[in-house]
Order: sequence, then structure tokens, then C-alpha cells
Amino acid sequence: MRLMSVKDARRRMLAGAAPMGVETVPLFGALGRFLAEPVLALRDQPPFAASSMDGWAVRAVDGGGPRRIVGESAAGHGFAGEVGAGEAARIFTGAAVPKGADAVVIQEDARRDGAVVHIPQSPDGRHIRPAGLDFRAGERLLEPGARLDPWRLSLAAAAGRASLSVAVRPKVAILSTGDEVVEPGGTPGPFQIFNSGGVALATLIETWGGEAVVLPPVADDEAATARAVAGVAADLLVTLGGASVGDHDLVKPALGRLGLTLRVESVAVRPGKPTWFGVLGDDRRVLGLPGNPASALVCAELFLRPLLRALLGAEPGPVTVMARLDIALPAAGDREQWMRARLATAADGGLLVRPLRDQDSSLVTIFARADALVRRPVGAAAAPVGEAVEILLLGRLS
Repeated sequence: MRLMSVKDARRRMLAGAAPMGVETVPLFGALGRFLAEPVLALRDQPPFAASSMDGWAVRAVDGGGPRRIVGESAAGHGFAGEVGAGEAARIFTGAAVPKGADAVVIQEDARRDGAVVHIPQSPDGRHIRPAGLDFRAGERLLEPGARLDPWRLSLAAAAGRASLSVAVRPKVAILSTGDEVVEPGGTPGPFQIFNSGGVALATLIETWGGEAVVLPPVADDEAATARAVAGVAADLLVTLGGASVGDHDLVKPALGRLGLTLRVESVAVRPGKPTWFGVLGDDRRVLGLPGNPASALVCAELFLRPLLRALLGAEPGPVTVMARLDIALPAAGDREQWMRARLATAADGGLLVRPLRDQDSSLVTIFARADALVRRPVGAAAAPVGEAVEILLLGRLS
């Protein structure tokens, strides 16, 4: 098999990947979706000069002294009159500053006596938020490709949007293969294991913005494997297992019956060397992942997530950050390595990372403990404690 670098393999997989379409969803149904069109502000926010404190709206030029109270401005109920010389209007946080007023004296600094309020000193223009302080009418607030979280949805709501145009979610079908796997809840034979990779992949796909379709698993049978995916309506097919070149690795020959054209045969990565990618005769993309859970999940981070993001109109990534090693590492080998690791905070507030001791690709417990992947480039020299390394953060739920 021809080994391809991680970078080149990802580029091959992303070639031609584009959003699957656009749909409009209500604001309250848009959480986690990816914007397909920019969000523009319908008007200034705030649309008027507003008080940032409870107090009294006055004219600064009048200085300190008694002021006649002429009205009140509350949030949603502004004062329709005008504040003139020697006058003041009661005002509350968020309320519009009345015409004529250009300063707000906070209530703690004033004293009311019936229809008069006493201002102890000359006020300034503090405590007023000018119109358009947050954003202006027509301003682009959110760009296509942005994922909608609660804070961005709040911004869209502040812009006056009740619905949003979002990318259609790619449908991803997952097929687990192999005589050795049985679904969780089933009864395994003496030489079988539970299928843990399929559960993780389906959850990751949903978390990353796709729509996961879990197909019934198939044994090591070429014809059965071809039948399992022949009529599946999906934008992307992900297979688990059967990705290497052994006598029981039948996925690629099986999909060859459906016109499979390989674009990536295997990848120079550890773990995950057998990962492959191709296109079926009907243009469905296929990502083949190894059966070992760690290999599958590492390569899902490196290839499946960027591919999904491209299909959703977002920047593919992956995005990495730097951290300092908490332990020394030996020299790297001839494949790019991604090590499961734990994060910590140094005494100086910096980010520390400690690769876990056992990186065996079959260990599910290690991935359950990890919150980052450490990248070791091909041929990297031995790294001492404290050296900065590139890491990929895992989206763990706190």
C-alpha cells in the first residue's frame, strides 16, 4: 500500500467537499447548526442612548444644585418630554435618555426632596450608553460557517432574527464489520468483543454537526458488506474494521463491487495506518477506519471531523494549540504520531500536557481518560520536559 502523509491524505479527502444545501430553521432550533448566510443587524443596538444605571437624567451644563423633577424614563417606557434647564427626569437602567439630557447622576449621589432632586456636584457624561454602542444597523455580526452556540444565538436574537439560514446536516452512515464484534447488549461468543467504536463515532458525528445513521453490523463477508451499503442514502459512509490487507479485511474488495475508486490507500500515521478514503460509483464518499477504537477515534479527529466541517461550510481545521511537556518523550519514528494525553495547569498558569504511558490502539480506557492528542511529527527528535509541543484538544464534556 502507498503511505500518504496526514496532510496530503486530508487534502485528498477534502477535495470537492462543499455544503450539501441550505435550510431555514427557527432561532430556538438552531443550536449547534452551522450558519450558511451572514447575520446582519436590522438596527442599531441599543437603538437609542440608554442609561447604564438607575438615577437622574440631567443637563451637565447646569452643574450641581436642585433640579425640578419633570418625568420618568423606564425600560420600555421612555419619557416623551424634554429635560430643560434646571430640570431632571427619573431614569432606570436600560431606559432611553430623554431629549435634552446628556448626563445621568446615579441615585446614590443624589437626594430627592418631594418634587425636587438635589445634585451635589457637576455631573459628567458617564453612565450613558450611546446608540449603536454594541453594533450598528447593517453590520455583519456573524459569518457563514460559524457554529451557533448560545452566545451567538443571543447575538442573532439581538439583531432581530427569528430564523436563520443554516447548512443542511450531512448524513453519515456507519458500518461496523468483522466476525469478532457484537453490539452492546448482545451476547458475545468466546472470541468476540463488544463494538465500542461505533457508539463513539455516532456520538461524535452528532456532536460535530452531522446526522449519524448506524447500520446493522456485518460479518467478514464480501457480498454481505456490499449489500449492506448498496442502497443506503448517505452523503458519507464510514466503515469500521476490515481496513487492512489481511485475509479477513474485505471492505475494500466488497465496495469495489460498487465502483469504489481509492483516493487514499493508507496513511503514515500512528495509530491509524490502515485508514483509507475513496468514492463509490454513485459519488458517495467512503472513509475507512481501522477497527481498533483508538485508531478509529484518532483518525476520526484528523479526517472525519475536518470532512464534516467542510460539508457544513466551516473551516475544516483541525486547530491545534501549544503546550509544554510534563514528561520527556523519545525520538519519533517514520510516521506522524498522535498520542493520547492529559492536560494540567502549571504554576505559572501555562498549559502542561502529559502523554499517557500506554498508547496501545486497542485500549478504550486510555481514550476515556485523555483530553488531548499530542502531535509528534515524522522524525521528531527526543523532547525534554518543558518543550513546547503541538496538541489537539478533545471536546470533552466537563
